[in-house]
Amino acid sequence: MEMAHALHGYDGLCKNIHGHSYRLWVTLRGPVLDEHGHKKDGMVLDFGLLKRLVKPNIIDKYDHSLVLNANTPHANIDFSAFEKVYLLPYQPTSENLVNDFVSIIKNQLPDNIDLYKVVLSETANSFAEWCMEDNE
Repeated sequence: MEMAHALHGYDGLCKNIHGHSYRLWVTLRGPVLDEHGHKKDGMVLDFGLLKRLVKPNIIDKYDHSLVLNANTPHANIDFSAFEKVYLLPYQPTSENLVNDFVSIIKNQLPDNIDLYKVVLSETANSFAEWCMEDNE
């Protein structure tokens, strides 16, 4: 997912609008279906269903977008020429984005499936991680 952002009030280069090639990992926990002959036998959740939950609400929404803190002076720029500019009620750091993505995913999962971990990387060696065990 290609996305640009800027960090309002930051004291380094990330105060400027810049982009990343984000990668998102989602780990689920739940019972493995044990029904011989069932189409979903051996699965916790069909990856196709997980993609249908994540892709439109996160990947498609934010891919090739610009994400800014709604309080930034950049918010006053005329972005009407662009289709995907999001002014968020928080600083668009990987940590805050991953927490937002967790809320989106958790609200769509079946009752017997838990969201265990979500990792959002913005570079090859910089990432934010949410883990269920740390947030119970």
